[in-house]
Amino acid sequence: MPTVPPVNPAVDTADVYALLERGRALSAPVLRAAVSRLAAPMDAVAAYHFGWIDAEGRPADGDGGKAVRPALALLSAEAAGAAPETGIPGAVAVELVHNFSLLHDDLMDGDEQRRHRDTVWKVHGPAQAILVGDALFALANEVLLEIGTPEAGRATRRLTTATRKLIDGQAQDISYEHRERVAVEECLEMEGNKTGALLACAVSIGAVLGGADDRTADTLEAYGYHLGLAFQAVDDLLGIWGDPEATGKQTWSDLRQRKKSLPVVAALAEGGPASARLGQLLAADAKSNDFETFSEEEFATRAALIEEAGGREWTSQEARRQHAVAIEALDGVDMPAKVRAQLIALADFVVVRKR
Repeated sequence: MPTVPPVNPAVDTADVYALLERGRALSAPVLRAAVSRLAAPMDAVAAYHFGWIDAEGRPADGDGGKAVRPALALLSAEAAGAAPETGIPGAVAVELVHNFSLLHDDLMDGDEQRRHRDTVWKVHGPAQAILVGDALFALANEVLLEIGTPEAGRATRRLTTATRKLIDGQAQDISYEHRERVAVEECLEMEGNKTGALLACAVSIGAVLGGADDRTADTLEAYGYHLGLAFQAVDDLLGIWGDPEATGKQTWSDLRQRKKSLPVVAALAEGGPASARLGQLLAADAKSNDFETFSEEEFATRAALIEEAGGREWTSQEARRQHAVAIEALDGVDMPAKVRAQLIALADFVVVRKR
């Protein structure tokens, strides 16, 4: 594993939270207006998913997630010399696509909890989860195309390409669950599609709407793509060792779903005794009819073997390596120093999230 510089531990979280809150505050009214176009009951189902209402339709105080992508879309516009508000339609479109993917992913993965409450498919049924997800994807394209400018067409093209890659990544992720072995390179490709592509779009779409040329947008996409890989590596760590109180998911959630995430794949590739034992257990798990009844101790054993084989440390180092590549990409864009510093702060925040 190459040596990478450590991430600055003194991330100014107050400044980062201010950026996230700005992205949420500026995009939320447009996002709500877009969702309100949906026919009943899809409008209410989507509102439940975003945390705006509870399962009985009463107002709730959910914030719809971390708002990293909207924050990046607004910064993207500023990187191109435009006002942050220029990036709002892009922020909303990317957020709609992201949530389309969450609705479908939760159903395909059988996840019953997201953001500390029941998922849409569990409350409203699989059919509504599918329909509302499809509707959010259609809305994303509407929000961009109704701007009616050449830049809007360019932005839509980037969004649809990113969405196709996201779906490719989800298909790869599902197929890997049924394989005994997945190469580290295959896992990185899958995660680059599933997470990196949409984050790359988020950090270029505002610039495109602000009139940036393709070279500038492509360079910003490189930052976003590698930031996405760092983001997913941290999520993979949280998917095994994360605190359920922080993640809103079950303990050992990725192990319960037999995901071939980076810690698992890296541990299996290590080749030592712990790696071999882990491989034997996972191969037996794949053939077991009693997997759903495994005890907490059985999942804990697998997590311990992943850590002993080096999967946890390798993934942590990979998050830092991808973070370094993302930051280096920013050197290719002539942007205000303040915007560059904010993009770096967001990248630091992603990699040093609690895990």
